Amino acid sequence: MRKIKNPWLHKEGYDCFGCAPDNPIGLKMEFFEDGDDVISFWHPQTHYQGWVGTMHGGILATLVDETAGWVVTRKLQTTGMTTRLDVHYNHPLQSDDSQLTVRAHVTGQKRNLVSIAATIENSRGEVCVEADLVYYAMSTERAREMGFTHCDVEDEQLLSM
Repeated sequence: MRKIKNPWLHKEGYDCFGCAPDNPIGLKMEFFEDGDDVISFWHPQTHYQGWVGTMHGGILATLVDETAGWVVTRKLQTTGMTTRLDVHYNHPLQSDDSQLTVRAHVTGQKRNLVSIAATIENSRGEVCVEADLVYYAMSTERAREMGFTHCDVEDEQLLSM
């Protein structure tokens, strides 16, 4: 498993709610590559709850959407935008759970439309959320206009998550 380097860190104006490390109200997600999967290990907090003690569905949708975006960034080496997000909430996730694991990978591609499957597991490894997404993958030229050149990973490392 290798940590994915954030290609946006030094881009002026970068303040993504999902992945910007300095956004004071953001999710501060980080991403790892494990084979075909992009994975994020995320720690819930009570201010992201909907009902008392239960994660807000919109935050959970954001977690899968952001992870899918990083699939496009890392695996296809471009930028993209969500065109469809279909989320199934199988079981509630607790806002005091120690860690959620978000996984996503490409399931198909037709021209610029990329199908991605994503899941969120609780700390016991139970799949609580499943999502199917379609992303529009930008052309190389458009990605460059947006300031994207490439997305690398750090050296191989052992993680005890």
